[in-house]
Amino acid sequence: MTTMTENAFKGALVPPAFLALGTFAIGTESFMIAPLLPVMAADFGRSVSVVALLVVVFTLVLALSSPISTVLTGRLRRRSILLGAMGIFATGNLLAAFSETFAALLVARVMMAVAAGLYIPAANGLAGVIVPPHLRGRALAFVSAGQTLAIAFGLPLGGVIGHAFGWRATFLLVAVMSMTAILGILTGIPRNAGSDVAVPGLHARVALIGNRAVLRLLAISLFWSVGAYAAYPYLAEYLAVVLNFGSGAITATVSLWGVAAAAGVLSGGALNDRFGADGVVRTSLAVLGLSFLMLAIATAMPPNIAFVIVLLAVALWGFTVWSFFPAQMARLVTAGGRNQASVALALNTSTMYLGFSLGSGLGAMVLAAGAIWGIGAVAAVAEAAALRMELCR
Repeated sequence: MTTMTENAFKGALVPPAFLALGTFAIGTESFMIAPLLPVMAADFGRSVSVVALLVVVFTLVLALSSPISTVLTGRLRRRSILLGAMGIFATGNLLAAFSETFAALLVARVMMAVAAGLYIPAANGLAGVIVPPHLRGRALAFVSAGQTLAIAFGLPLGGVIGHAFGWRATFLLVAVMSMTAILGILTGIPRNAGSDVAVPGLHARVALIGNRAVLRLLAISLFWSVGAYAAYPYLAEYLAVVLNFGSGAITATVSLWGVAAAAGVLSGGALNDRFGADGVVRTSLAVLGLSFLMLAIATAMPPNIAFVIVLLAVALWGFTVWSFFPAQMARLVTAGGRNQASVALALNTSTMYLGFSLGSGLGAMVLAAGAIWGIGAVAAVAEAAALRMELCR
């Protein structure tokens, strides 16, 4: 009986694991930009704060397009949506690899943003409804783990390839990952997966926006994401200025962040299923805000002292920023209802990436002003606001 139960448990989580191949490709492309911004800035003869438009535009387009594309594709087969989105994403990476101008690279990033904005909520929505309720947190964590494992493994690989063959080669790497994800979806996701879930009409989708429980959760996601991206795209610049790190040390530190993030998202899913989402969210936000405050304080210290504080802060940051995520998604699935899961998660994706856009814009302004300490300070304030909203919910 125990063996049968274990097999059923493992079998239920197989489809989410295949969905994670796509989020792995998206995560690698999305997060590999941060350590490469200084290199790309030098290649295009622009400042890091200007080249950061690659991040701002990507996150803003994803935020605006995600709910629209989710509505427009609502009656299509889930697997067809996932395959189409990943095909567009692969094409965008190929265009980026062969782009000759900064403008062409921006256009390629727009394509990737539209594809990612369609794929992520579709994958999360499918994962949240094709498993039993008691496995929902872990299924969502599996899909999210694709992004964080991309940081732990795809990001260092991208860094090595980028330094050895140039940043364009990293886009070719992600194109290969995208094609692998397409193969995984074709072989691992049933053709009619999720077809038993009723597709809500346009009126029902609009009505979800008026759901107060969902709106409160989205507000928390917004400030969480503002804090996350006020700091992350500029981590390489921060490490270079505060600790005098070179490219190798920067890649190693970002990899530390990624390993901690992978541990955080997997722990967040398990802790959500065991102890409940509210406690996981509140603890994550509190420790995350503290880690950003540590980064701000470290800028006033000598590098030999700041070294330990910064590495500890980076590890705490990586763990808590992603332990928050599966618990928050599980709350949104519950608040929106099973039939509205994909819409609630699409709104969350849109809100999250809007926050990423706002946060990266704020971080760029702080960086342009030369106030490197402000990156951690702005991020800490944003997380404090998210925690206050959570406690007052």
